[in-house]
Amino acid sequence: MNIKKWFFLFWSTMAIGALVCVAAGTIMLLTNQDFGFLGFEATGFNAMMMAISGLMIGAFSQMGFFAYLTLNYIALSVFRKKYLWNALQGYTTLFAVFALGYVLYEDRTNNWFFWVLPLVTLALSLLVSWLKVKQTKITAFIPTMFLMFTVTFIEAWPALQGETNVAAIIFMMVPLFVCNAYQNMMMHRLLKKDTANSTVTPAKSAV
Repeated sequence: MNIKKWFFLFWSTMAIGALVCVAAGTIMLLTNQDFGFLGFEATGFNAMMMAISGLMIGAFSQMGFFAYLTLNYIALSVFRKKYLWNALQGYTTLFAVFALGYVLYEDRTNNWFFWVLPLVTLALSLLVSWLKVKQTKITAFIPTMFLMFTVTFIEAWPALQGETNVAAIIFMMVPLFVCNAYQNMMMHRLLKKDTANSTVTPAKSAV
């Protein structure tokens, strides 16, 4: 992984965040004229503000992704056995599913939402993990689940605080989830290209 590829991943993730936010925000405005985010109400919450919010969410997703990679590196050096770290990630993911439901249920009135959001997020996380396994190997399943559910849950924490605002939660979680999925699915492709280049370079130098 070189600087050029990190730069591509960074800006492409922010661009995807902006596009998803504009699409999700437009749907929210069509269904709820009072929809707002980060203090901006519908009157000032136009496509430009949605795109800027998406860029911020994309950058926030990048921070979470890099933090997970750092945590993964440290954890593997501490546990030394990969299956121990994977077991901890699996347990934490299961805990996060119930924790998300509890956070949404506590002092809330939207009884349906605290069931729907964790279950839908879990189902989509399973889908992304399955796709990751299809393209890489079976050992990628649990780390992908941890990233897609637990890390997304942690990143979306600001939107989960205070009074329940279903539209605001969805508006933040959807681009976060998409950005995390994009980065996760792109990482092995970028690393695969680096591996291919490293195998070709010695052959050229030997000629």
